[in-house]
Amino acid sequence: MLIFRWLAILCAIGIIVSFALYVGTGQERFKRYGLMAMKWAVLAGLGFFAVLILERIA
Repeated sequence: MLIFRWLAILCAIGIIVSFALYVGTGQERFKRYGLMAMKWAVLAGLGFFAVLILERIA
């Protein structure tokens, strides 16, 4: 479980850095990177919690 926490923290830092770079530079590619990372982080989180719920049911 500790590895998932570290992955979530690193993903959040990456998203924050991407949006900070977008605000600082105005380059659209950083906004795209941030949105893409956010999308995959949400999907990974949903998958993680789905596994936890399935473990509770079984």
